[in-house]
Amino acid sequence: MSEHDAILRVTGAAALTLVAVACTAGLAEALRRGRGRRTRERERAEAVRRHGRHGSHGSMPVPAVPAIPRQRQTGPCAEAVRLTPAERDAFAGLVRRFGEGG
Repeated sequence: MSEHDAILRVTGAAALTLVAVACTAGLAEALRRGRGRRTRERERAEAVRRHGRHGSHGSMPVPAVPAIPRQRQTGPCAEAVRLTPAERDAFAGLVRRFGEGG
């Protein structure tokens, strides 16, 4: 049985090594892409600081992170239903019944 255990250990170690190498390569690629974007943003910020921006009152834009999707600016639409007094009373009775456990 020790022969099989050795084969499994070597296979597992090789698989973990390959996964680690793939993760490292992916991280390096993501950082390399981000570096070029940061350089352009830094150059743009420097140009704005030097020459000013028309109509923005000097505020700098917040750069978007490419890996995170943009968030919605507003929440979902709220719905409101107007109830008649009879419907309101019926609903109150229903809530009371559920509160009593029946």
